Amino acid sequence: MNPQLQGVEQIAGTYIFDIETSNKALRLNRFFWHMIKPEARERFVADETEAMQAAGLNDTEQSLVRARDWLGLVRYGANFFVLEKFARVVKMSNMQVYAIMRGETFEAFLATRQVPDAR
Repeated sequence: MNPQLQGVEQIAGTYIFDIETSNKALRLNRFFWHMIKPEARERFVADETEAMQAAGLNDTEQSLVRARDWLGLVRYGANFFVLEKFARVVKMSNMQVYAIMRGETFEAFLATRQVPDAR
């Protein structure tokens, strides 16, 4: 184990994104990265299953995407920055995703912010 990560498992809510994780989730992260292209977004919106299969996503990855399991995707190895691209494709804001990751309603999450009326 990388000495810089020693003891990280004791920090609740910490999910390591290292080379091993990156390699494991490479197809998934590339799939999300391609959402910068209009044609990739259009393809996904038109037929999610076909788009995921064309990208070579395995059953686990497809299930996580279908469920919009944001925290599950992070645990699996999705890079948060590409998840932000995907969130916009499925018409969700970053703050909505954060609320889901925390297991809160959007309204409850906003109440914890210094600007609770922000959307």
